[in-house]
Amino acid sequence: MMMKAISMILPYSVIIPVFRESSCIKDTIRHVLDVAAGAVIEIIVVDGDLSGGTIREIRDIRNGRVRKVLSEKGRGMQLNRGASLAQGEILLFLHADTRLPEGAFDKIAVSMKDQRIVGGAFRLAIDSPRLPFRLIEKFVACRSRILGIPYGDQGIFVRKAAFQTLEGFRNVPIMEDLDLMRRIRRCKGRIVILDDPVVTSARRWEQEGILYCTLRNWCLVLFFLLGVPPEKLLKFYPSSRTAPPRAR
Repeated sequence: MMMKAISMILPYSVIIPVFRESSCIKDTIRHVLDVAAGAVIEIIVVDGDLSGGTIREIRDIRNGRVRKVLSEKGRGMQLNRGASLAQGEILLFLHADTRLPEGAFDKIAVSMKDQRIVGGAFRLAIDSPRLPFRLIEKFVACRSRILGIPYGDQGIFVRKAAFQTLEGFRNVPIMEDLDLMRRIRRCKGRIVILDDPVVTSARRWEQEGILYCTLRNWCLVLFFLLGVPPEKLLKFYPSSRTAPPRAR
């Protein structure tokens, strides 16, 4: 019985929180499975729409490595829901509009050979040829390496044991990814930023305006790091958004 239980543990659990992402979720799942290649993974899609709008779109995917669950809306709650079901030793939290680099799981495995490393993320690339996005990418790369605090759309990964010790994401309306990474650092855990880039969609910046969106979010991140509660910062986000904007 003990050997059977051990054999059921998966190395990686990829947790994808979604809310009205039916247009891209199939492509995201196929992408993760392709990148995984020989790696042993499971994918947990956590739909924050209790009517199951997004997971209905993938009902025809019968792959045993893909699990579909419902949750109350809220990225932190959805991520915790997925993590509570995860069998993997490494949890990879992936946004539905973000693409992993080739060999992503091998690169994570190499970095995690160092037992001092608790978690990490990838370098950010934005799916647009426009020059302002190259500047944002450079700023994000510098900030991530100096502060050692990556953000959710960089493909955060963390050891499940450490995640459980920290009691997962806090139930805050925004900045749950920043909060988790900061708590890891406060516990003297090491965070690695891999040089290979994930590619994330430019849609949020383009919808809101690149300059406005970037400057506003920089200010909000600064206020959060200075101790302003996320609940107070939330009112500065557009009420029409179905998901928190990117904290650049």
